[in-house]
Amino acid sequence: MIAPSETWLKTWNEKRNLLACPNNLNDYFEETEVAGKEIDHLELGSVSIPTGEILVRDPLVYIRKDAEPYIIKVPTGEFPVTAAVVVPDDEDCARYAAVKVQFTAYDAVRFEEALIGTEDLVDFNEGEFFGFNVDAGLGCVLDSETLKHFCAFQDKFHSENPGKNLYDDYFAVLFAANYAENPIYQREAGDWINWKIPETDYHIPFFQSGFGDGTYPVYYGFDAAGNVCSLIIQFIDIELAYGEES
Repeated sequence: MIAPSETWLKTWNEKRNLLACPNNLNDYFEETEVAGKEIDHLELGSVSIPTGEILVRDPLVYIRKDAEPYIIKVPTGEFPVTAAVVVPDDEDCARYAAVKVQFTAYDAVRFEEALIGTEDLVDFNEGEFFGFNVDAGLGCVLDSETLKHFCAFQDKFHSENPGKNLYDDYFAVLFAANYAENPIYQREAGDWINWKIPETDYHIPFFQSGFGDGTYPVYYGFDAAGNVCSLIIQFIDIELAYGEES
């Protein structure tokens, strides 16, 4: 984990109020309706966080050894992961609006974007975000340690299966099997798995990214004492996407 420069930290502290989430993300996980859309909640199992250095990535495109974690560390252990789902209707399929990792028993009173410490904050303005990139329609939560094991698995797979595709020739079967076991809020090909990295006890949940490919913000939830209590990936701004125009 590379420490941010003093100049970057100074700018970050000056602009932290601009990194606040414009939505109350608690509503996504506590209410049954947001902006006129029915919301339900889907438990995705647990995520392994052995070091507290957390990352969010597209698991099929951006798993690289040099991927940097967010600068604020989180508690270590196994933590529950929940998706806030926009319930399907006659017009659309189920959409995962947000995914939350809950670290403590405390509720978040504010949400602030998670950063890795190299973002260009100088010209950053209110209403903008940095986020992470999705090019394969999926996101995942992992840790610096589980990233190493994922990369090792990825390298071994490609060395032992030349010309094979990691999704088509490995993960697709797992997604289809999970759909068969847990069909609610999934398409037949599968929309989530809780993957146990082979030859380890570490779990990494994979999940669909709301509206597909794009760039999505990740927020820390801070409790009343100022401690990190959760991490939320926002795939859909429900109020913006579905709310009535003023």
